[in-house]
Amino acid sequence: MAVTFTAHTGPSAAPLFPALTDLYAVVYAEPPYEEGPEQVARFRDGLPDEAARPGFTLVAAEHASTLIGAAYGWTMPAGRWWGRADQEPPDDLRDVDKFAVMEWLVHPTRRGEGVGAGLMRRLLADRPERVATLASNPLAPARRMYARAGWRPVAGSQMPDGTPMDLLILGLPAAPIQGG
Repeated sequence: MAVTFTAHTGPSAAPLFPALTDLYAVVYAEPPYEEGPEQVARFRDGLPDEAARPGFTLVAAEHASTLIGAAYGWTMPAGRWWGRADQEPPDDLRDVDKFAVMEWLVHPTRRGEGVGAGLMRRLLADRPERVATLASNPLAPARRMYARAGWRPVAGSQMPDGTPMDLLILGLPAAPIQGG
């Protein structure tokens, strides 16, 4: 089944928000997340602010004009780190711009086909930042995939509802991170 990947920045991502919200609802209804309408509405309502952040990029995967996957993030500037982190990162990580991956979603019926890998490869290609970071629920099946892909933990965090998260980093090909 042919998959079409497209990249979007800022306003060009807005037409995808309804389908992205629907995909989010499907993916995050699964365990361990088990999110409902309130969390989906919060996600939907936050998308315009996410798209307005510096360095925002969204990569969409579609099959037959249906969104089957998406990944997006934005630049976390030097000096900033995750707000709920349980520890500060090493100086060489804190003091550089980072690409914060905020969502990486693949429809459950399309997993195992390489859609997720294609999304992330395209999202991280040619980034000016030297490292990417993301937060992952340690109970999620995706957490094992991140480890296989080379993402490594550097700290922990908790969501407002108390859900623990692993904060992960990945050196980007153009300028891999040395320390950490």
